[in-house]
Amino acid sequence: MRSRFHVAPLLLAAGLLLCACAERYGAPIADLPASAGWQPLPIGAWVLNDGLEARSMAFCPRDACARQGFAAVVAFEGAEARRMEQALSEKPAELARSFARLDREKAAARAAELRRAGKKPPKPKPEGSVTDYARFDSEDARGILVTIRAKDAPVRQGVAAILYGRMGGRLVVALAVSDDAEAAKRDAEAAWRSR
Repeated sequence: MRSRFHVAPLLLAAGLLLCACAERYGAPIADLPASAGWQPLPIGAWVLNDGLEARSMAFCPRDACARQGFAAVVAFEGAEARRMEQALSEKPAELARSFARLDREKAAARAAELRRAGKKPPKPKPEGSVTDYARFDSEDARGILVTIRAKDAPVRQGVAAILYGRMGGRLVVALAVSDDAEAAKRDAEAAWRSR
């Protein structure tokens, strides 16, 4: 009788630990299972801005999948939701250009650091990529497909598929990144279904 009493708290502790781990990873993306190479990413300990909630994220590494990919579901509320919905609905070209602008901003920051250190920064490189976007919609969401192609090798590309819609006062966004437009759309739709 005494040995059973010691086992019960251990089982309870193990159950609580498993529940805590499940919360740390968020809800799984059912159509992107681990059996197909998709690995959930931990989101429980993330520090996020007010109005932003990470619900689930998964990554499929090159060594486990025929096509490497990333998928996520996030939700926005309040002012963040309004800003994001406006950007996605009214300014998708600006959103598409913002992906390319990040690289230029990093290069400018590196050049400023070199100048402060008394070194001559290298000449800025010409735009190495072309960014464009297209709209696509699913049954219950609106979508944007952002494609970034290398100028010198147009077959090299990165594609982000974004589906979004309102649910219970929040803006829910499902996104996926791949090197192929159809794969990105398929993975974003899988993430959207799991919202």
